[in-house]
Amino acid sequence: MSETTKQVHLAAHFPGVNNTTVWSDPASGSNIEFSSFAHFARTAERAKFDFLFLAEGLRLREQNDQIYDLDVVGRPDTFTVLAALAAVTDRLGLAGTINSTFNEPYEVARQFASLDHLSAGRAAWNVVTSWDAFTGENFRRAGYLAQDDRYSRAETFLRTAFELFDSWRGDEIVADRQSGTFLSDPTAGGFHHDDAHFQISGRFNVPRSPQGRPVIFQAGDSEDGREFAASSADAIFSRYSQYDEGRAFYSDIKGRLHRYGRSPEQLLILPAATFVLGDSEVDAHEKADWIRHQQVSGQTAIKFAEQLWNRDLSGYDPDGPLPDIDPDLGENTIARGRASVRMYRDPLAISKQWRELASTKNLSLREVVIEVTGRQAFVGTPDSVASTINRYVQDDVSDGFILVPHLVPGGLDDFADQVVPILQERGVFRTEYEGSTLREHLGLGKLDAHTPSAMVAS
Repeated sequence: MSETTKQVHLAAHFPGVNNTTVWSDPASGSNIEFSSFAHFARTAERAKFDFLFLAEGLRLREQNDQIYDLDVVGRPDTFTVLAALAAVTDRLGLAGTINSTFNEPYEVARQFASLDHLSAGRAAWNVVTSWDAFTGENFRRAGYLAQDDRYSRAETFLRTAFELFDSWRGDEIVADRQSGTFLSDPTAGGFHHDDAHFQISGRFNVPRSPQGRPVIFQAGDSEDGREFAASSADAIFSRYSQYDEGRAFYSDIKGRLHRYGRSPEQLLILPAATFVLGDSEVDAHEKADWIRHQQVSGQTAIKFAEQLWNRDLSGYDPDGPLPDIDPDLGENTIARGRASVRMYRDPLAISKQWRELASTKNLSLREVVIEVTGRQAFVGTPDSVASTINRYVQDDVSDGFILVPHLVPGGLDDFADQVVPILQERGVFRTEYEGSTLREHLGLGKLDAHTPSAMVAS
């Protein structure tokens, strides 16, 4: 346990990636209409969350040559949504996942600088790459980059964007209406960058924004990704929400910071976390079980199994036994999109584990998929969930959590109304925003000029 009481950081992930949403629930709404985004954002701001997080999807996924998006078919442009949300919120941070493989530094830097101005300093960028030619077909490069090339491009992309953000110091504009002179510094906005990926020069046309640069998120878990986070990121969107694995990841990342002259509070670790609330522990766990069965329908279970077996399994009964054949170890031909490359490094070993699980617990194919594709991170009464979240933060499992509800747009409402007040009463979560920028919400302090030297996440 930490000697001092840490403040809990909370954020909200708008559902739209993987099989999160329960479409069968009558309360389920649109993932496309702006009213859903607005309701979700206003709830997060009412609860004094740090930020709202949007994932990205650049092409609809396909499986067996049919459109198959595991959660939502269709995903609006991130910048458009975040800019619109800036107009209906005042303090909530606005974080977007923007791809570095198929965009250009100038346009992305300009969009983020504009968003930071429009929101008065609330922009954040989750920097990712894309690795498949299928997605790249939507773009002019028709797009496959080998792993080393996409990492190299991403590293240079971020460095170049920083050069553009930093091309304005912030005090260059001096307006003289009579003479029509506005720039006192002839170098303001000037940039020149020439390397293997980008050859650009000119003048950046967005003056320095309130934060200087957007808050930088990173989501990779490779050795290179961890080093990038330690050297250059402001926060990590982690996948380790369970106690033991979370503590190990937290210790590893925080232990790397001293090599870059950084202190532990300069990098926040924020795992994605699902939750289910109930009037009692039994009620909550019954709800959680129902939700998992709704999230993994029979059809969804078959699709997940096909990604492991790399075969058409449409003839199998999801409520029957696992396939009695081995996975096809050849090139992946089943899924295109997020699963365009092998999701499993050793399909034979994983299929063996699935069979052993099915045999030990007498599970059907669907029940195995439910078992192995994850459970809700926090299940219980509002009091027990608040206690668990706080214990995890105080025990250095994380610095807080990015909550992923199973409903749009009202999935955050109960958490905001029932869990947040308990955390506030215990003095570990704000009752009011103390600052106006996202960097202030996250306790990151003033921005230090630094240039990334490692890779970004895939």
